[in-house]
Amino acid sequence: MSTVTTDHHDAHAEHHHGPAKGIKRWLYTTNHKDIGTLYLLFALLMFFIGGAMAMVIRAELFQPGLQIVEPDFFNQMTTVHGLIMVFGAVMPAFTGLANWLVPMMIGAPDMALPRMNNWSFWILPFAFSILLLSLFMEGGGPAFGWTFYAPLSTTYSSDSTALFVFSVHIMGISSIMGAINVIVTIMNLRAPGMTYMKMPLFVWTWFITAFLLIAVMPVLAGAVTMVLTDKYFGTSFFEAAGGGDPVLFQHIFWFFGHPEVYIMILPAFGIVSAIVPTFARKPLFGYASMVYATASIALLSFLVWAHHMFTTGMPVFAELFFMYCTMLIAVPTGVKVFNWVATMWRGAMTFEVPMMFALAFIVLFTIGGFSGLMLAITPADFQYHDTYFVVAHFHYVLVTGAIFSIMAAAYYWLPKWTGHMYDETLGQWHFWCSLISVNLLFFPMHFVGLAGMPRRIPDYALQFADFNAFISIGGFAFGLSQLLFVAVVVKCIKGGQKATAQVWEGAEGLEWTLPSPAPYHSFTTPPDVK
Repeated sequence: MSTVTTDHHDAHAEHHHGPAKGIKRWLYTTNHKDIGTLYLLFALLMFFIGGAMAMVIRAELFQPGLQIVEPDFFNQMTTVHGLIMVFGAVMPAFTGLANWLVPMMIGAPDMALPRMNNWSFWILPFAFSILLLSLFMEGGGPAFGWTFYAPLSTTYSSDSTALFVFSVHIMGISSIMGAINVIVTIMNLRAPGMTYMKMPLFVWTWFITAFLLIAVMPVLAGAVTMVLTDKYFGTSFFEAAGGGDPVLFQHIFWFFGHPEVYIMILPAFGIVSAIVPTFARKPLFGYASMVYATASIALLSFLVWAHHMFTTGMPVFAELFFMYCTMLIAVPTGVKVFNWVATMWRGAMTFEVPMMFALAFIVLFTIGGFSGLMLAITPADFQYHDTYFVVAHFHYVLVTGAIFSIMAAAYYWLPKWTGHMYDETLGQWHFWCSLISVNLLFFPMHFVGLAGMPRRIPDYALQFADFNAFISIGGFAFGLSQLLFVAVVVKCIKGGQKATAQVWEGAEGLEWTLPSPAPYHSFTTPPDVK
């Protein structure tokens, strides 16, 4: 309740506490909306840089033979593309959405730790500058895959490894600070009457995600530190000759890496759970079961890491354990998909751009889920492992999953952020171009993968040529389609039809009680949640 103290000088508050002018506003800001905007713009920039690297990969694979780049540079592209998309695009975008929306959704005046919030954003540009500049070092940038398996990252890597390790440490520090901020904000700054089971699902999914981040980011820090000391300081954590074990690296990495993939999808579930009820004009079906399903997925995510390692020669008992636990995750995920469909059932649905992306998310994310179930079956995985089938699987989850949900969120909340409606026609063009091209890009990968095409290789056998040409064309089309998104955002910021406070008929939640654009200070007096 301490948030009500500003009442006495509200008249002066707007006068003194508006944003600073010019660049200082952004450098020194502690305002959750400004910081959310910085995260979102940074993520968009990284999305295009990571996308440009994907275009290099697809240009090389357009035809068989070595065409455009050296194999070593190809490996640098696959590595840095993965790192940038995971740590530079998807995670900062979700953090930006959390910064913008969590305080507004729970009726808080700001994030709980505003100065730390500024710091957790501003260290990111430095982390990614270090990572990107490593590409220009002698010997080239990191070329060992985003999973940096030992001994590729220890014995056989170039000297840019040290820069890679440093940049990953900084990203991890940023993530942990962001997660602490989300948890403290949700636990301490909810408006009176906002019980845990009244929080919007986006808040719940981020609350759970934040605990995952705090649990696994130190594991990643440990893994990169051991890589660093193995390479430069003579330790042998992952060197069999010195009593270490390269498979140990995989266990440590995936104990971070598997919860990480859920860190990149849980907030997406929250976004879709906000959008579907709005455009179906019905309350979300099975709210409590959605909360429990999210928590179940988070807990199970710690019990499945070795499904990435079925081919490392684990004992049969371990393979069975990880197979069953992985298949078990399909249950809470299935609950979610069922609940979204049940929410739409007999609803008065309309199909604005946010709903289109949300529907595409549900269908295409489910395809990614099905191929995940196939990969969970140990003997089948022996065949699929390290083929393009795996690439198809995780891109359905991360592109048509995470990225599509971020697009949906951008269209859904843009009017609240800017005060203007976006251009619906341009948005629909963006949606349809993205939808068609993304499937042309990733669906054929299932086929070449099942036929045995290995991943992360700059050349391939002749029989895969036609499919790869299709895939590359889909890739270029998908990349170009994203320029439409930039056009939508720029046009929306510049002006357009004025948005009402509620924006969408049927939208519910505290953020829709604020005027559009949302004022610099959201709730100077906490709202009362009935």
